[in-house]
Formats: sequence, structure tokens, C-alpha cells
Amino acid sequence: MSDKFEELDRLNELAELGGGLDKIKKQHEAGKLTARERIENLLDKGTFTEIDKFVTHRCYNFNMDKMKILGDGVVTGYGKINNRTVFVFSQDFTVFGGSLSEYFAKKICKIMDLALQNGVPVIGLNDSGGARIQEGVLSLAGYAEIFLRNSLASGVIPQISAIMGPCAGGAVYSPALTDFIVMVKDTSYMFITGPEVVKTVTSEIVTKEELGGAMTHNTKSGVAHFAADNDKDCLYKIRELLSYLPSNNLEDPPIKSTKDDPYRIDLDLNNIVPDNPFQPYDMKDIILKIVDENYFFEIQEHFAKNLIIGFARFNGKTIGIVANQPSVMAGALDVNSSIKGARFVRFCDCFNIPLLTLVDVPGFMPGTSQEYGGIIKHGAKLLYAYCESTVPKVTIITRKAYGGAYDVLSSKHIRGDINYAYPTAEIAVMGPDGAVNILFRKEIEEAEKGEERKKTLVDEYRKTFANPYRAAELGYIDEIIKPEVTRPKVIQAFTLLANKRQSNPPKKHDNLPL
Repeated sequence: MSDKFEELDRLNELAELGGGLDKIKKQHEAGKLTARERIENLLDKGTFTEIDKFVTHRCYNFNMDKMKILGDGVVTGYGKINNRTVFVFSQDFTVFGGSLSEYFAKKICKIMDLALQNGVPVIGLNDSGGARIQEGVLSLAGYAEIFLRNSLASGVIPQISAIMGPCAGGAVYSPALTDFIVMVKDTSYMFITGPEVVKTVTSEIVTKEELGGAMTHNTKSGVAHFAADNDKDCLYKIRELLSYLPSNNLEDPPIKSTKDDPYRIDLDLNNIVPDNPFQPYDMKDIILKIVDENYFFEIQEHFAKNLIIGFARFNGKTIGIVANQPSVMAGALDVNSSIKGARFVRFCDCFNIPLLTLVDVPGFMPGTSQEYGGIIKHGAKLLYAYCESTVPKVTIITRKAYGGAYDVLSSKHIRGDINYAYPTAEIAVMGPDGAVNILFRKEIEEAEKGEERKKTLVDEYRKTFANPYRAAELGYIDEIIKPEVTRPKVIQAFTLLANKRQSNPPKKHDNLPL
């Protein structure tokens, strides 16, 4: 019997070595952790249970039958994060460069199926050279099997992808189908075709980092949601992200105890929004003063900075925040910010996360680049996301809410539940200057002192229309509040809405304006 135990120990040790000590050393020299080290850092200590540790490939072409490694390049299993169960797969670059084979894919599909059946999040740690060429169409089929499960699990369980090395070709589509992507600076990249193919086809000369590095996808494409400094920082970000999320779409987000007074008033809030309607300010100054412990977990902070999205807690409960950023492009909505906001709103709605929307928007960004880029279609995505969402929605207009952008950002007309405004709010079809130019153009042109007359008319328009009181008279604003009481008012509203029940008409699925 002892011989059998010794054989088991030997095979376990062999599997845990992956591609061997030399390749593990190279992984460390590249500034990367191994697949198993990543799992150890991600999960609560001692909670990981491995599945399919001894699986090997079934390929016999190109002498592959003589090159079998236990585990076949991916470590799969389950464990706990903050004492909550998660499933995880970690691609092992030391084994065939982390390339995906038929059985590599089967291992991933098995844990995805288990995660979906049990209502548990899935985390993928990606570090792979792509499809295993020796297996041909079998590896391509493996990718497709994973893609199918990504789509079926979407909106049912949270799916998080970490890009911790190469991720190219067909491999990029699985992360793209998941809810959040974290990339590691300097050691990770994602692209459909690499620099050599780009050079051959388009004559462009570009590095891997420029083409698909962490900051490229965090600042330019918007594909990634976070940029981590190193592997450990990446795994820490995933742990923190999960602390805000429920395990599945039938659960509510976890509640974290707080000592922050829910009735806390902050007089400094009264001085953040400037008297001058053209003067910028930082919306994060408002956010940080009203959330629990003054802590905000921002998402996609490097992309489309004119819109802020992220998670915070109010009286211990997770809330998704969407806010215009007046200090960037005056907070106007454009193509990128509309897509950014829409995806976040839809995620929150999928997973029962209430939404707080802070509005200071002069409208949609004008110009040929925006129109040619499809601002109508992409702006409609944000509108659609808010319209279809049924989670509790609280809206605060801090200053400008002009034109269609007022409608889009969780207004009362698209099922906003509780809508507040500061006394500084300006709710109108357009700004006073533009409105006067249209309404009184002839009068201004004929006036002896046109500019003086225009200034008078702008001041009159601002007093008459650029305020929250007309909207309040019509019931479009539930209450006009002083900024100092924002925190208690928000908590009061979400407490009222805690048992909200609302549903949409039955349908196979919607037809979002893609």
C-alpha cells in the first residue's frame, strides 16, 4: 500500500512542477508568478481544491505523444475569497507556452459548468501563447466551447479575467466576453494579430506594448478595466472587486459593516459646485465626501475620463456610481463615455446593484468625429441601459442637465426612482447662451448694442429656466436638497427602495443598439 501512496506523492509533485524548474525560473525572471503562485495569492490561504490535476493531452502528431505533462498547461479548481467560494483557472506558461489544447479547454469548461450550476463566480488568469498549433481544429473547437460558456454565464455569475502575460488571436475573445478585465503593466498584452502581421498587412511598425499593452487597453480601446503594477497587485484588485459583488444574479451584494454615520452632514459639500456655470470642478470631491469611509473603487479610471464609474458603499451596502466629470470635456457625453457607462449600468442591473447617478452634463459632444463615430447609436446604448434597468435608481443633478443628456442619465421619465437636485441645478433644453441665440437672434441682430442685449437676455433666461424649480413644479424632481445633506438623503432613498420590485415585458432577449 505504501508504494501506491508514494506513487501518488510522486505524481502530485510532478504535476505541481509544471514545465520544470528551468521554466519556472524564467517565469520569475520575467517578473511573473507561476500559475500556482497566482492561485495562492488570489485565494484565502489553504482553501484551494484542484480539479483534473493529472489530465494530459491526447495529441499524437508531431511527436506530441512523447511530450505529455500532467495538468496540460492549466491549473483548475475552486477555493474561497473573503470566505466566499469562487472557481478559478490559471494558465501555466511553463507548459507548452500556456497554449490551449482540447483537454486544456475541457478542464476550463468543466469548472465553468460547475460555477454556473452552483451560482459561483469564475476567475480566469490568462497567460498563454494561444491555440496549440499541433492540435489544429481541436484547439479552435476548445476556444469556441469556452466562448459558449462565457455567453451563457453572462449576467448569471460574475466573470473576471486577469491578463498576466500574452493573450493573442482567438484567446482574446473569452476575456472580452467576461465582465471585467485586469491587465498587468509591462508583462501583459492582448491583440488579435501581433506586430509582425500588422507590419506585413498594413506596413505599420508597432511594439507589442503599443499595440496591446495594459495602458493601451486601459486608455485607448477601453477593453480593460484595471491596470495593475504587478501580478500581486492584479490579484489584490480582483479580491477587492469581488467584495462588492454578489456570487450570482439571484443574490444581493454583500454588506460590509461600517462605523461611518449614515446621517453624516458635510458642510464642505456646499462649496464644491462653483457659482460660475462655466467653471470646472472635480466630481470625485463630491463622491468621496458622501460614501462610506470616503472610499470609492473606481473602474476604467484611465478611459473616457469625462464619465466616472465605480463601486462604493452607503451604510455598508454596495452601490454602483455613474457620474459626469465636469473637469474633463465639461462632463459632456461622447462615444467612449456612453459605451463605458452603458456596460456598467447593465452589469449593475444584472447583479442587483443599485445605481446612484450624479449629473452635471452640458449635452452630447458635437462634431463630425462624434457623428461619424456613431454617437447616436452609442449614446442610445446608455439610454437603453438605464431604460431597461430595474434596480433601485437614485439621481442627483448637481449643476447642468441639458437636452437629451438630461433624459438619458436616469431621469424620472425613464424610471428613475428618486430624483434630487441641488439649488445650483440647471435643467433645460440647452444652455442659456445657445437658447438665447436661437430664441432672440433677430432681436439681438437689430439691437443697437447687440452684445449688451444678449447678456441681458441670457441673464433673464438663466433666472427663468436654468434652475431646478420648474422641474420640481412638474414632479420631475422629487426634492431640491442642500449639498450638505447628500449622504443621508441618498441612504434614505436607497433604504426606501430596498424592496423595490419591477420587471420588463417578457421577451427572448432585447435588441440593444449595437
